[in-house]
Amino acid sequence: MMALAHKLNPFKRWLSPGEDQDLTLPVQIGARHRAYADSQMGVSPKAVQLHTVDMALMWVVGVLLIWGLVMVYSASIALPDNPKFTGYTHTHFLIRHMLAIAAALVAALLAFQVPLEKWERWAPTLFLVSLALLALVLVPGLSKDVNGAKRWIKLGPANFQPSELAKLAVLLYAANYMVRKMDVKEDFFRAVMPMGIAVVAMGVLLLWEPDMGAFMVIAVIAMGILFLGGVNVRMFASIAAVLFIAFGLMIALSEWRRERIFAYLDPWAEKYALGKGYQLSHSLIAIGRGEVFGVGLGGSVEKLHWLPEAHTDFLLAVIGEELGLVGVVVLIALFLWLTRRIMHIGRQAIALDRVFAGLVAQGVAMWMGFQAFINMGVNLGALPTKGLTLPLMSYGGSAILLNMVALAIVLRVDHENRRMMQGGRA
Repeated sequence: MMALAHKLNPFKRWLSPGEDQDLTLPVQIGARHRAYADSQMGVSPKAVQLHTVDMALMWVVGVLLIWGLVMVYSASIALPDNPKFTGYTHTHFLIRHMLAIAAALVAALLAFQVPLEKWERWAPTLFLVSLALLALVLVPGLSKDVNGAKRWIKLGPANFQPSELAKLAVLLYAANYMVRKMDVKEDFFRAVMPMGIAVVAMGVLLLWEPDMGAFMVIAVIAMGILFLGGVNVRMFASIAAVLFIAFGLMIALSEWRRERIFAYLDPWAEKYALGKGYQLSHSLIAIGRGEVFGVGLGGSVEKLHWLPEAHTDFLLAVIGEELGLVGVVVLIALFLWLTRRIMHIGRQAIALDRVFAGLVAQGVAMWMGFQAFINMGVNLGALPTKGLTLPLMSYGGSAILLNMVALAIVLRVDHENRRMMQGGRA
């Protein structure tokens, strides 16, 4: 069995050091034959039958969706009292968020039906479509302007944010690209430069909106997949250095980005307290008020027109105020488990020689984990303010839709893994 596992696992470098001592291959081989043997001994087939999908992952996603729905309602219930939202009902954002989740579940169900080989075939086309939509946002009259940023395409009563689709498109394209370039991954110009040009093109369009937060997530996804796909450490370090310098120059050459950094360093300063440090200072006040056990669900004061965007980018601050340190720690634990579990599914796929599927799953893990990390860091004052939502929880139809589609693709990867482990075809 050990010899078979080593033969089936040409990608051992994805496993942690020492892990192959007790789990060379993170899958079960021969489940089909064991099921037959157990049936001969009178053991019920149901006792050995594997679920077709990861039920624990689905439960955690369900908990985050329901928890987010409750907190969005709590954070937005007082918004209609603001003159900016005159004519809105107190359940306006709750109903729209419920509709977004319903649409996302339908889209996820459809996405789950699509085999990974089709996603691999569609990856370049989807990347070009996302580029076209990002360019379309910049066309006057077609986009919606919010606080000076043009990130949404108007679709009648709803809006669509192409940068969310761009995250999924880059993820699929990068995984597809690395599978095609496996034989030249040691050559920087042949292996990395074309992918780098594609990401830069998308970055230019995102910075034009501007949406630096989405560009950061996309850059991390692309770099992570390049690293997991086999790009050597020296080459990876060079790419990381270039990106670090590029982001540094973006901040240094933009006055309002510099001011945001200074406001982050001292949000209580007189110059920033009512300006660029306003959101951060009120987020910290909200989390401070929550202490250990919170002030109780619905009891937040900061959401009463003090903390802007409490139902979107700063939802964690409301959670911290109403549910306290306990609520924040539980939320962090759920996202850590979610990220780790998705990474494990990707590792299983790679061990089964399904490199594209494995890289896609691990890319989704990096997307969810990194974006949650940035959002939480911003809310807790550990990182400068960025316009990134909390995955699966914050108000925003486009984000919920694409998050659910990405997770459906992960569940499809897991489903195909389980079919292969039972002796079938992916």
